[in-house]
Amino acid sequence: MMKFIGLFLALNAYVWCLSAQEADTVVHEIKGVTVTDKKKGNFGHLRSLDEMKLTVGKKSEVINVAALTVNKSTNNTRQVYAKVTGLNIFENDGSGLQLSIGGRGLDPNRTANFNVRQNGYDISADALGYPESYYTPPSDALSRIELIKGAASLQFGTQFGGLLNFRMKQPGGEKKIAAELKQTIGSWGFLGSYNSVNGTIGKFSYFAYAHYKRGDGWRPNSRFESFNAYGDFHFQLNERHRIGLEITSLHYTAQQPGGLDDRMFAEDARQSNRERNWFRVKWNLLNLHWDAQLSSSIKWQTQVYALMAGRDALGYRPNRPSQPDNGGARDLLKGDFNTLGFESRLVKNYKLGAQPQHLLAGVRIYNGKSKSVQGNVNNPGDKDFTFHDPGSEVLNEYTLPNNNVALFAEQWFKLSDRWSITPGIRWEWIRTRAQGMYREVVRDLRDSIILDNRIAENRELPRSFFIAGLGLNYNCSDQADIYGNISQNYRSVTFSDIRTINPSFEIDKDISDERGWSADLGVRGKIKDLVRFDISMFHLYYGNRIGEYYYARPNGQVVRKRANIGASRVSGLESFVEVDVLDLFRTGDSSRFDIRWYNNLALTHSAYTESIIPNVKGSQVEYVPSLNWKTGLEWRYGQFKASTQMSYLSRQFADATNAKEGGYSGVNGLIPAFVLFDISLGMNWKRYLLEFSVNNVADAKYFTRRATGYPGPGIIPGEGRSFYLTLGVRL
Repeated sequence: MMKFIGLFLALNAYVWCLSAQEADTVVHEIKGVTVTDKKKGNFGHLRSLDEMKLTVGKKSEVINVAALTVNKSTNNTRQVYAKVTGLNIFENDGSGLQLSIGGRGLDPNRTANFNVRQNGYDISADALGYPESYYTPPSDALSRIELIKGAASLQFGTQFGGLLNFRMKQPGGEKKIAAELKQTIGSWGFLGSYNSVNGTIGKFSYFAYAHYKRGDGWRPNSRFESFNAYGDFHFQLNERHRIGLEITSLHYTAQQPGGLDDRMFAEDARQSNRERNWFRVKWNLLNLHWDAQLSSSIKWQTQVYALMAGRDALGYRPNRPSQPDNGGARDLLKGDFNTLGFESRLVKNYKLGAQPQHLLAGVRIYNGKSKSVQGNVNNPGDKDFTFHDPGSEVLNEYTLPNNNVALFAEQWFKLSDRWSITPGIRWEWIRTRAQGMYREVVRDLRDSIILDNRIAENRELPRSFFIAGLGLNYNCSDQADIYGNISQNYRSVTFSDIRTINPSFEIDKDISDERGWSADLGVRGKIKDLVRFDISMFHLYYGNRIGEYYYARPNGQVVRKRANIGASRVSGLESFVEVDVLDLFRTGDSSRFDIRWYNNLALTHSAYTESIIPNVKGSQVEYVPSLNWKTGLEWRYGQFKASTQMSYLSRQFADATNAKEGGYSGVNGLIPAFVLFDISLGMNWKRYLLEFSVNNVADAKYFTRRATGYPGPGIIPGEGRSFYLTLGVRL
């Protein structure tokens, strides 16, 4: 930790001296003014050079969260992300504690196929070794959500899905102290409380919030309680340099009702026979950043960030969801995650001839050290996440170090007033390790132990490689442009990919990172402030896919094996159109009454093109609906706002063999098509706020996933009709 802080301070001392030498070239910026435009809407795309991100030629999408009229109290994903094209969403519960989104043939589970960041720094458990996100900031604290699909790999590294960045509300304001208080009540005992403060005192500015929520859940055994606190503090050293400190803390405990098989779901989707399944998360983030305008042409940012977190899962999880829990041993899986990262970016603006040019370059140094312990516990406690007798209860225990160094650069060449080309390259050095032991336990018919061996394991996977990409952009006019890109992608081998859990499970010693490429070609823009659109085609090649299959050893023993099983291709059309309906027909000054209609349609084709597993080649890729459609209306009359939304997904498959029947486990099988309706209302009066939401208005019976592990295994039902009421005040 001290080495990274020392490097941070030394580099910034050098930059301070450099900026002092160029002080005479600094452009003094006047304070800006805020312009409110109701036609701006709540959805768009990133600017070509957006802060420290170069996005020209890329498929980018931005959700203006503060302008949404949706159920923010529970982070309702299908409403918040309604206008993002092609997203597939796992709806595990109604608490909104975990975000699970995917798309283009990528597993949505805990958003593990996106590089997930908050204000530009990593917030997942381990960005390369275990890229799962257990922390999601509350929607009320967000100013916007930024997505860059596919081509984000060059600037941000993994994953195939691209970048997902939560942009928090920023410190500052005209007052020394301002406050926002929002209280929510809802179905099944839901209670939410969001309270924030922000202000400016001289050169010091701040933003902080505390967020609490609890509820009993739609199904039995679904209780949860969460507390999240955050603080962001900025100090303006002078007109060219600013430092900032961010602190995030999240603690929550949730009861998990378990999965269902197909028969149980058909009989009663709300049933649960798992009273002793629990999940606990402790997430702590720290970020120190330095932003500098070194000269009129050079902008620089560096960050040091750390994660100190833990995740504990406890439960009775047999392969048959119908099997009742009569007490006894439960699985306990404990994970501790500690990461430290350093990332520095520089943007250089210059001219070639008459055209301005832009170079973005950076370096990333990342170190993670996680620990995983798994075993069977027979403790009497309801939520007891401890091993009372580790010697007999622990089945495997691993330390999982992970190291990464990356260098990256992208150049925006503006060839003319209309044409731009953006080449980029990234070099990665990664070392993934697993050091620990697993127990080989054999029992007789009386469940007595007749063999108990402790087997040590030490695996290491170092590698380095380059990936590259190219973007193109053509400005048709001031209101529309054509964009396209092609970029290589990769996904690092994770801890679970190289860690052995038991002797009936084998890992291919030659297992390697998943490699592939993605391409986009689209047109986006607006027509006279009446119509906004973004229509694109994409193609994703996913090579070296990691998966599991049954394998016969030379001695005849059949085990499950994890290896690179083959490749898949996913292609499709993603289209978003938004129309100001009344403005198409009226003239003159704008009315206080507005209606906006949007249509978000994705058509996707997917197939496995290669596989070592029988009956997989030619199959549809799991969790890829052919039709993903969301459409809705947004109304505004004065201070009153309303929105309605329809969401439709065609049928999907839960496994690569495209099995239609779930069997006794409910893990594999068909996910039927479903349609959902949501309504939200909002009203502002002076400093007061009133919001009301109804989710799943028609009380549809549906599910979005078949879980192989937690929170299942089996079918995880979606929630029925629910109501939420929010009262707020700004002081």
